[in-house]
Amino acid sequence: MSGTNPRAVRIAGLIKRVVAQSLERELHDPRLAGVTITDVRVTNDMQIARIFWTQLGDDGKEKGQRRRAAQALNQAKGRLRSHVGHKAGLRLTPVLEFKYDDVPSEATEIEDILTVALKRDAELAKARENAQYAGDADPYRHDEPAADDDEFDEDSDDVDADDDSEAETPAADAHFMA
Repeated sequence: MSGTNPRAVRIAGLIKRVVAQSLERELHDPRLAGVTITDVRVTNDMQIARIFWTQLGDDGKEKGQRRRAAQALNQAKGRLRSHVGHKAGLRLTPVLEFKYDDVPSEATEIEDILTVALKRDAELAKARENAQYAGDADPYRHDEPAADDDEFDEDSDDVDADDDSEAETPAADAHFMA
């Protein structure tokens, strides 16, 4: 909601509830139909409260409805501020600033993009079911050594290892003695 000041966070929550209730119950302006308070941020010195709002409008008429709702909110700013001051019991009531929140419209655009990507993934999965490999199913070479060669190599390694160690030991001893 706001910065690190816990009191500012608490006041922001209170302002959000009071403004939302006032829009719903006390302000009977038809231009405010469909207006929703999404967030409130209060500065740490509690002088300014930025109120973020959004509006669900008719297709093709969103910009005009948004402009009229912004005008209605600015006209009702004084009345809303007095409601906030009365409910909050603050010595100084913050100045209210209304800002349109673009997050919900951006979220629907992202959802549309994700829907298109999901359809493409489904099409690729369907195409993958009937697909065949261009070459072998397993393109890696697997050399399988003959079973007879392994046994012979193991036996010969043991014999060679014994012969080499006996032959190298006297030469090594002679080298250190010199």
